[in-house]
Amino acid sequence: MDAVDGVPAEAAVPSAPRSRRRPVIIVTTAVAATVAVGSAFGLGALTYTAGSASAATSTVSSSVHNSLSRNGFGSGGYGYGYGYGSPGSGSGSDSGSGAGSSSGSGSSALASATATQEVGVVDITSQLTYAQAESAGTGLVLTSSGEILTNNHVVEGATSISVTVVATGAQYTATVVGTDATDDIAVLQLGNASGLSTANLDTSGDVAVGDAVTGVGNAGGTGGTPSASPGTVTALDQTITTQAEQTAAAETLNGLIETDADIQAGDSGGPLFNAQDQVIGIDTAAEQGTTTPAGYAIPIENALTIASEIASGQASDTVTIGYPAFLGVEVASTDSAAPGDGSFGSAGAADSAGTVSGAPIAGVVDGGPAASAGLAAGDTITGVNGTTIASPQALTAALAALHPGDSATIAWTDASGTSHTAQVTLAQGPVA
Repeated sequence: MDAVDGVPAEAAVPSAPRSRRRPVIIVTTAVAATVAVGSAFGLGALTYTAGSASAATSTVSSSVHNSLSRNGFGSGGYGYGYGYGSPGSGSGSDSGSGAGSSSGSGSSALASATATQEVGVVDITSQLTYAQAESAGTGLVLTSSGEILTNNHVVEGATSISVTVVATGAQYTATVVGTDATDDIAVLQLGNASGLSTANLDTSGDVAVGDAVTGVGNAGGTGGTPSASPGTVTALDQTITTQAEQTAAAETLNGLIETDADIQAGDSGGPLFNAQDQVIGIDTAAEQGTTTPAGYAIPIENALTIASEIASGQASDTVTIGYPAFLGVEVASTDSAAPGDGSFGSAGAADSAGTVSGAPIAGVVDGGPAASAGLAAGDTITGVNGTTIASPQALTAALAALHPGDSATIAWTDASGTSHTAQVTLAQGPVA
């Protein structure tokens, strides 16, 4: 989803210099850390290309984001894009199985984290209302007042977020301070939190290949004592590219620590510890189904630099502060759709040359601003605050400049060709 401005929020997040990100290999993943009905997650395929231009390309088994979505329709099995003007995911292809079938290892054989490793670790549960799903992940306590570091894809698309402090069992409602979808970082704020124990961080950046590590997190999304996956650092400064899954968009991440720890779905945002039980990274993706696992973590010093940028309250090309404005429309693609690509095909008003213009509406959210204004499926949005809307992308850009609570004038054409305008008050959208 596109980044939008939100309401600046104050947060005292520790800062550390961002290390230089030098990609060494490219890992292209088909990602689906998804649970449909059963307690399992479907997996796709991964292509691995060595850094050398002359190296051969080989196909290995899947790689997954380590967040877990459940009670949905699998990857792509829902209509999304409400309020952002982006194409909905429609029926999309589904790498998960409705029966809950799974390839890849489960979490039952993993060790349990020690009491020391539990300190500063939280379980995160996100309600993905518009995806009809729920996701589970992990996070780290940055401040005693309840600022939490996690992956953006753990909370992307969330309409509400709850957090449990692992060491104490205390539960909190969380709000989003800001996100960086490009680097897969999010900062949350717990409501009415104080006196929390913070994670023990090592920001020296002196991680080396061969170092012993342990990945800790909410494997399987079951909560309780975190799982612990021991391993070693196998490479540094790695680059992976993931495919979209559920509400999480595709992304390319650089500068990652690669390990052979058996990182599982649900571990996203959780700590990667060194041998001294200090956090050196946060887990974000993993290959699964291979003889030797490969997990990927964002170096903690990089994550903290981004968290500090978010805490400054200033949006940028990559940083989104707060929540986006929400119109409550599901926008159809204006291009011819390939079967199963999740778009809605051609729709909308055509000009004299037969070219589709505007942002065609495939559906509206009951009770949302658009529905209250009288918009319906089959209508085409043609303007926002006097600016002509010629495409779904233009609607995305127009909404991105607005905030929850803003008033906007929406112009549209209905299916019969009749023009309408209405004033709406934009609501708070799901996490972008």
